[in-house]
Amino acid sequence: MSEHVLVVGSGRDLPTRVRRALPGTETSVICRLEYVARLRELTEHTRVIAVRHDAPDDEWIALASVVHARHPFTRIATFGERDQDRCAAIGAALGIPTHTPRTVALVHDKQAMRARLRESGVDATASALVSDVAELRAFAAEHGLPCVVKPVRGAGSAGVAVVREERALTAAFERADAGFEGLPDAGVLVEQFHEGPQFSVEAFSEQGEHCVVAITRKFSDPVNFVELGHVAPAELTAGQQKEVQAYVEQLLDALGVETGATHTEIVLGEAGPRVIETHVRMGGDEIPALALDATGVDIAECVVRQTVGDRVLPGIKATLADRRPARSSAIWFAASPAAGELVDVDGLDEARRTAGVTEVELLVRPGGDCGPLESSDSRIAYARALGDTADEAVAAAREAVARLEFQVRLRAVDQETV
Repeated sequence: MSEHVLVVGSGRDLPTRVRRALPGTETSVICRLEYVARLRELTEHTRVIAVRHDAPDDEWIALASVVHARHPFTRIATFGERDQDRCAAIGAALGIPTHTPRTVALVHDKQAMRARLRESGVDATASALVSDVAELRAFAAEHGLPCVVKPVRGAGSAGVAVVREERALTAAFERADAGFEGLPDAGVLVEQFHEGPQFSVEAFSEQGEHCVVAITRKFSDPVNFVELGHVAPAELTAGQQKEVQAYVEQLLDALGVETGATHTEIVLGEAGPRVIETHVRMGGDEIPALALDATGVDIAECVVRQTVGDRVLPGIKATLADRRPARSSAIWFAASPAAGELVDVDGLDEARRTAGVTEVELLVRPGGDCGPLESSDSRIAYARALGDTADEAVAAAREAVARLEFQVRLRAVDQETV
């Protein structure tokens, strides 16, 4: 029997890879109207169903059900953050295994995740929904500063701030309470802040069994948590690695994760690992590429193979058990110091010739808008590099970024708004 995969969302190049992974596999897509233009190899899909982004879940389910009755789906998949809840709802309605609606809800709603982790004994970090600055001040008075203020639902570190002084609470609340394109307004969350280095943990799950693929050290802006760079593998002791692995496995169990790639961000402080947030998808920021360099495990390929029904965990474990030459892989980002139009970029060839550098890419092309570091979307370029140690890889990536020169045409200040 050939596979027929319903892809929820655009999925970049992954639907194409799914079709190629198992000859005869067909893909149908259901996605937001505005995502149709993002579909690659559009005519290679068996069909495309386009839905308004604000259509209720019942409409998404009804449209998928009509196709399912005529040409049954054997599997369902989504490869990004957005509309994972729709994928879960459709899967539950059609009886096709995927993440449950409860798991997706716990992952997307940061307050619900915090409550579940406290209830299960995995992580006791205090948190609260706050509707105004007065409630935010009350939390700070009870639990102390610093604290983290952020949108309940969010992505790319948009709206996140670490507050270390009481006078900054109002600005932090207003930042988190502002509207962000494409993100639902679910309110403002305040959490205890844990001091310590930050890491991301890439894991893969199959039938409820979890395997940590890579632990990556991340370097973030100290105010808004926007990632400045990453390096894999993180330089941890064997004891720290075991502690992080056990913690993440407990976290995934508590949230009901049974399958697929996950990306969990943590702080490793004096009290041990504490979660920042987790995602039921691959990591962004080219982290899967760093993990591949460091471990030999191709997370994206594992996602593809699992989508068509292959077991992948035994292969992951075998690859991780292989003896490999020690190698570190790093990425570093650049951002504009001011808002304006990116006019030109110099130094690309020189940056690419930097020893150890494997890739230098622009995230904003000349003519595009750029601005200060406010979210992951604010970054305008990156460099990737390899090294014998984490420090060497990071230094090479940072050196390449430092060789880039950005010409920015500043926007005129509107005196009426000053």
